[in-house]
Amino acid sequence: MESVAGQDVRGALPEGLGAAIRETAEEIAALLRGGADMGLAVPGSEWTVGEAAAHLAQANELMADLAAGRTRSYGDGTPQSLAAANEQALSEFDERRAEPLAAMIVAQADAYLRARGEGAAEGTVVTPLGPMGPDVLGSYLLTHMLGHGYDLARALGRPHMIDRARVELTLPFLITAMPRVTDSARTAALTARYTIRLWGGARFGVTVRGGTVSVDPQPPNRPDCTILVEPVTFLLMALGRRGQWSALAQGRILVRGRKPWLAPRFPALFKAP
Repeated sequence: MESVAGQDVRGALPEGLGAAIRETAEEIAALLRGGADMGLAVPGSEWTVGEAAAHLAQANELMADLAAGRTRSYGDGTPQSLAAANEQALSEFDERRAEPLAAMIVAQADAYLRARGEGAAEGTVVTPLGPMGPDVLGSYLLTHMLGHGYDLARALGRPHMIDRARVELTLPFLITAMPRVTDSARTAALTARYTIRLWGGARFGVTVRGGTVSVDPQPPNRPDCTILVEPVTFLLMALGRRGQWSALAQGRILVRGRKPWLAPRFPALFKAP
């Protein structure tokens, strides 16, 4: 994978993205339709399965509306505002049954794909995490479904749907969003150049300087620290679903470079929304 930024071409999605969106939505729906107990607690969350599924259905609708060129306001991009927007949206939407939510998750993913195929929204659209091109929006949709699909699978004791191919399709969104979710208290005193490499696949660069973070699809020429990480582990860490220490202990993260001690600082530079 030489580049992860992708190109926005009217009517065309990056290779594999449309199928990944459709299949992920269908796999999440299958989890719910398989006799899911909608009152179960989601591990690591205050939500139940029913609430998480309702949030996914609403989020897919939001993404479909944005792709269709409709303006939607949803927080200001900070974790606090997004959490408040999520809670308000859930309070105004009382559906918690498995079958209707499963159908809505699939239908709204399909609605995004139709709108994208028709080129309804050209140029950038304003999303909960700032302006994005249409293909980055699709990557955002996939990333969001994978995170909450993972949560639902854990809650229901079922296999999750994250794999290497889908992780690489999330990178356009992650590269765009990372500078927008930095922890300024942790970046203020740090100067570092990182290369992030997924095992057997994509790579990108992250530079921290003067309290700001920039992310580039191409790694720096002379990185201070190179982090090699198993793809599923990378996405779970990026979404705040897994900590780094157990991954390091299990050999899912390897570190190279002149300043390997910078590696443990990397995850803390970001706040997952």
